[in-house]
This record gives sequence, C-alpha cells and structure tokens, in this order.
Amino acid sequence: MAASNDHSEEDTETAIENSHQPVQSTTSNVSNETDRKPCSLIVLGMAGSGKTTFVQRLTAHLYGKKEPPYVINLDPAVYETSYPTNIDIRDTVKYKEVMKQFGLGPNGGIMTSLNLFATRFDQVMEFVDKLTSETEYIILDTPGQIEVFTWSASGAIITETLASSHPTVVLYVMDTARSVNPVTFMSNMLYACSILYKYKLPFILVMNKIDIVSNDFAVEWMQDFEAFQDALNQETSYTSNLTRSMSLVLDEFYQHLRVVGVSSVTGEGLDAFFTAVEEAKEEYERDYKPEYERLKKEKRKAEEKEKETQLKKLAEDRGEEVPLTLDSEGAVDRAAFKFGVALGGQEGDPGEDTEEPADDREGQQETVASIAFKRFLESQGASSGGPDKT
Repeated sequence: MAASNDHSEEDTETAIENSHQPVQSTTSNVSNETDRKPCSLIVLGMAGSGKTTFVQRLTAHLYGKKEPPYVINLDPAVYETSYPTNIDIRDTVKYKEVMKQFGLGPNGGIMTSLNLFATRFDQVMEFVDKLTSETEYIILDTPGQIEVFTWSASGAIITETLASSHPTVVLYVMDTARSVNPVTFMSNMLYACSILYKYKLPFILVMNKIDIVSNDFAVEWMQDFEAFQDALNQETSYTSNLTRSMSLVLDEFYQHLRVVGVSSVTGEGLDAFFTAVEEAKEEYERDYKPEYERLKKEKRKAEEKEKETQLKKLAEDRGEEVPLTLDSEGAVDRAAFKFGVALGGQEGDPGEDTEEPADDREGQQETVASIAFKRFLESQGASSGGPDKT
C-alpha cells in the first residue's frame, strides 16, 4: 500500500518533507518512552455532517503545529480528498470495478470494497506499528454512509484491531445546524448511544458547524431535561411523543458523554477538542487497555489449550505416543507423558535415555536363542527314545 497522490507531485513532496521535520522535535520534547503509541481517531457521522471537512481541518491544524498525523481514507467512493493521505483505500480497491464485477449498487459496492480492504488490514498495522516516535495521531475518515462502517464486519475488524494495540477514540460528528429540531436531535443522540455501546471505546460527540448555529441549545437540552421537554411541546406529531419517552432513557447517557463544539471551516473549538482527546486517551489506558490485555491473554491460553487437545486427539487416533509438551512455566506436561507410557512406553524421567545398551540387548538375544535350541533337541530325543546327546 503506497501513499496516495491526491494533488500534485509538488504537494506530495512538500507533505513528505513536512512529515519528517517533527520527528526530531517530537521525540526529544514529548517523551522518551519506548511504549508510547499514537492515538487512533475514528471519525464517524451521518452523510453531510462534515466528516471529511472535519478531517481536513484536523490535518491542517496538526500540520500547523508541526505534528503531522497519519491519515487513512476508508471511503472508496470519494472522488477527491481535500487532505493529504498516507494510506488510501482507493489505491487498493477500485470501487467501480467492484460494482461492475459483482453487480452491486453504490452502497453494496462501498461495503464490499471495505470488506476487501479489511482482509489486508494487517499490512496497514505493519505501517502503523512503525509510527511510535513519528506521530501523535492516526486519523481514519470513514465512508459517508455511516451504516456501511458502523454495522459491517469490516468496521468491527478495523476498530478492534486498532483498539487492541493502540489508544483508540471514536468521534461521532453531528450536524448542529440540522439538529435544532428536537426530533432530529434525539435521532442523533440515539445513534451516538448505539455506537458508544457497540464499540465500547472512549467516545466524543463532536457538534460540527457551530459557525452557523451555536451548540449552546444542544448542551442545554442535554443538561436540562425540562428545557428539552419545553421544546418538544411545540411538536404535536406522534414522533414527538416517542421522542419524549426516549429522552428519559438517555438522560443518564448524557451525564457521561464528552461533548465538544467545533467549526470545520474556522477551526473554532479545536483546542477544547484535543483536550477531550487527551482525557479519552487517559480513559483508554485506565479502563479499556487492561480489559483488552485480559482478553488477549485469554485468547492465547484458549488457542494453546485447543492446540494441545488436537495433538492429543491426533495421537490417540494414530495410536502413537504423544510428544512431550511444556506448560506455561516450562515444566514437562506429565499427563502427556503418562499417556505415552500407556501406549507401550516406559515410565521414567523424560530427560533421561531409557534405551538399553546395545551389548546387553545382543546378550539377551543369544541367551533366548540357545534356550530355544536346547528345547528343540530335547523334544527330538524324547520322540526317538534315544539318550540326550547334549
């Protein structure tokens, strides 16, 4: 996977040069820790909420601070990106060719392209793992159709792969201008709540386009239940009654939600946004990372146990001795050793040589042969009635 050339070669060369400048300053000023890893920011949101413009503003802001991010575009149907990308799904999967080959529509083509890209995401992680001292943030721009990434297998694979090894924060971009209607606002909150509980990762609600409409009304609705009820009283439809009931359920959800108002056009609110990101990173290290480490250990133990079970079963089927295995502490697996004894081996210290010397074996064979020959002569003498000449 090569870095995409979205603009001209000169822009690409400039971006590459700028991306190498902060390596020295970042590594010398920020930290000398070897385990510091970049934070992954997964940008989600409804179509038209301003996800791509928000990613462009984030990228420009970080480049201005001499801290260029590592940007990954996951939208195969976008015609042109307004920001430099390090990895672009369009360089790997051709969206129109996928539609033509599989006979799919636009949404099916996007989902299939994303699924194909997810099969090679291990290569992406190889690039990401080399960025420990080169960047602070990895930004992922997702497709415009939010359900394509949020509820697909490829979205879960990409998110869990990143979260298992790097601090990961989910960003839900919300169109503030279109959420002045309480029913639309509640729809956005329900979707945000579903994403939070699906991915179980640090979550930030980004209220975009505050240069058009301030997000003060939305913050008030989240903090003051009565204010939201007053706004709903102006609606007389059936949907307003349903929204009123749902608002009671989401009241506790609002209390633990990080909310930041930003403008992707002017850059307003970005300082508060990065403050919220730092808090989310601390939450990941405190609450989520230990859980992921525990799950990884349990998975490794289950795989080792399954492998050992399969080896024993195979040995039983073939009637062979089970090879000695070591447990987690390096000790010999006595159960496997005893199983080998039951198949005809000799119990003893597996570290010692249990074979007899060659001379002893030859002497035993000669003794058995002489005894058998003597018995044969005796039987011949008895049958003929003559004396035993031996």
